[in-house]
Amino acid sequence: MKSMRWHVLNGNPVPVTPVFTCYAAPDVTLEDDLKRRDLTINALAQDDNGEIIDPYNGLGDLQNRLLRHVSPAFGEDPLRVLRVARFAARYAHLGFRIADETLALMREMTHAGELEHLTPERVWKETENALTTRNPQVFFQVLRDCGALRVLFPEIDALFGVPAPARWHPEIDTGIHTLMTLSMAAMLSPQVDVRFATLCHDLGKGLTPPELWPRHHGHGPAGVKLVEQLCQRLRVPNEIRDLARLVAEFHDLIHTFPMLNPKTIVKLFDSIDAWRKPQRVEQLALTSEADVRGRTGFESADYPQGRWLREAWEVAQSVPTKAVVEAGFKGVEIREELTRRRIAAVASWKEQRCPKPD
Repeated sequence: MKSMRWHVLNGNPVPVTPVFTCYAAPDVTLEDDLKRRDLTINALAQDDNGEIIDPYNGLGDLQNRLLRHVSPAFGEDPLRVLRVARFAARYAHLGFRIADETLALMREMTHAGELEHLTPERVWKETENALTTRNPQVFFQVLRDCGALRVLFPEIDALFGVPAPARWHPEIDTGIHTLMTLSMAAMLSPQVDVRFATLCHDLGKGLTPPELWPRHHGHGPAGVKLVEQLCQRLRVPNEIRDLARLVAEFHDLIHTFPMLNPKTIVKLFDSIDAWRKPQRVEQLALTSEADVRGRTGFESADYPQGRWLREAWEVAQSVPTKAVVEAGFKGVEIREELTRRRIAAVASWKEQRCPKPD
C-alpha cells in the first residue's frame, strides 16, 4: 500500500513523487492511518492495482482547491497551524484557500495556548520554508487570521492598525504595507534573507506613540532592537538577523540617496560592512525597492535610488588599495587615505550621474 502526495497541474490533481510505502501494525487499518494525516489532500493512498483510496474526499478538496483538516487529530500537533499557513502560501497562486472549519480549529488551538508550546526551532523552520514560497505574505496573513501572529510574531502583529501618512502610503495601515512589501520582495528576490529583512523593515513604527501618528520619525533605528528581539526569540541565523538589522536602520536613508553627500555614502558602505560583504549592497537596494513598490498604486514605480546605490558602490570599490600603499601611506593612514579617495571618487560620480535634489 502506498501513501501519496498530490499537486495540481493545469487544474488537475496529479501525484507528486516520491510515493511512500506504508507499513502498519495488523490492528491499524489504512483508514486509521490516513485519519491521522493533517490535510485531506495528504490523506490519499494507492493500492497495488493502482486504485486510489480516498476515505476523506481528498480528491474532491483538490478539485475545489480546499485545504481541509482530516479529523480532530489535527489539533494534536500545534505545528500544523503553521504548516497549513505554509501550504496556503505555497498554493495561493493556484487559488487554494483554507476551509472555514479548518481555520476555526486553528483559531481554537491558538486561543487555547497550544502554540506557546512550540520550540523556536520548529517555528523558524516553518517560517523559513514559508519565506521560500511564491506568496510568503499569505503565510503571515493566515497566521493573523487565526490569531497566531500575535502569539508568534507580536512585533509584526503590532503594526496592524498603525497608520502612516496617506500621501506616501495610500494603503494607510502599516501592517498591510508590510505584507505588500514582502509580496514585492518575493517578486524581486528568491533569497530568504532579503524577504525576511523586508518583513522586518518597519518594526519600529510599532513603537510610535499614538499621539504622534501618522508620522514615524526615527522608526528605522528604533526598530533595530525589535529585530534583535524577534530574531533572538526564534533563534534566527545570524546572517539573516544581521541583514534585517541593517535594512531596518538604513532603508529610509536609501530613499533619500540624491540628498546624501559623498562622505555619507562612503560611511554607509562602512556601516553595512560592504567591503567584506559586498552582497549587502544589492540586498539593501532590493529591500528598499520593495519598500517603495509595496504600496497601493506604486507597484510598478521606478526606483532609481537602487541604481544609484549600486553605481556608487562600483565607483567606491574601484579605488585601488595598492595605489595608496605604494604612495607611502602606512598604518591607520592607509585607511584614512583610502576613505578620502573613495569619497572623492563618489563625489565625481555623483556630480555627473546622480541628479541634484530639488
